Amino acid sequence: MRSGAAAGHTGYYHETAFYSSDQELLDVVVPFLEDGLAAGEPVLVAFGPVNQRLLTSAMDTSKLTVIAGEEQYLRPASAIRRYRELFARYVEQGVSQIRVVGDVPHPGVGEPWDWWARYEAVVNHAYDDFPLWGLCPYDVRITPEHVLADVARTHPHVATPDGGHLDNDGYRDPAGFLPTWRDAPRPGPEPGPPSAELVGPTAADARRVVRAALAGTGIDADRAEDFVMAVSEAVTNASVHGKPPVRLRIWPGDDRAVATVTDGGEGPVDPFAGLLATAETRSAGVGLWMAHQICRHVSLYRDEEGFTVRLVC
Repeated sequence: MRSGAAAGHTGYYHETAFYSSDQELLDVVVPFLEDGLAAGEPVLVAFGPVNQRLLTSAMDTSKLTVIAGEEQYLRPASAIRRYRELFARYVEQGVSQIRVVGDVPHPGVGEPWDWWARYEAVVNHAYDDFPLWGLCPYDVRITPEHVLADVARTHPHVATPDGGHLDNDGYRDPAGFLPTWRDAPRPGPEPGPPSAELVGPTAADARRVVRAALAGTGIDADRAEDFVMAVSEAVTNASVHGKPPVRLRIWPGDDRAVATVTDGGEGPVDPFAGLLATAETRSAGVGLWMAHQICRHVSLYRDEEGFTVRLVC
């Protein structure tokens, strides 16, 4: 039997909280955690170092399952995969509810928001298989306004520092929130012309050109090879599922590289593409999901040139 505000709820109870002081954060989070422990539920915390230290100063955290937030939230697709694996193990043990609170990255802590906005929408679907109560608190002192607006649209429920749990009339279901690829945010221009540009490359061409571009940079061999494979998969996807012409461009740097793969098509039909694993090998989802697992950042958008996958190493 589920407890607290999620009592009687089926699936994922996705809640946010907006706080403007450390005490307001604790006023929301500590009762959430302590009530879960009292109910005998698995209680997980995936905070960054600052909020973890704050929490440790306010309560006994020895019975919590503490996950390093900077590792759990390294990439949205890997966060979903890891959480789903963990939640599935708890369900196999017969738990009635799982509680988790975590720091989702955003520009206020130096991380790009576009793929984390997609994450906050997609998890309403991705975690709905589990008896999960998830709390995503956001610090209004450092979180940009456009991020707060997205948070309000991606969480069906809102917790308040005075102990309230409110239904959110501003919530939009994932399909309604996620933009079309044409409306998706575009990154700023790259610094100068690409070091290489290919039209109609094969996957082998892509691997050769990317390896050559990364040679002599400060990117270590394992990371470079992961990037080579991600770009190769993106080129294969564009060639098989997109429309010609396919263009590959790359901008290498000392410890960072950017590659874009553009085709003349509309992009994937699935708005969850890249964030959720798929068993459909004939779709573009497999390669995009792999790229989302290994790249530092992935953007998907469409403009006058076509549909673009932008990969950052």
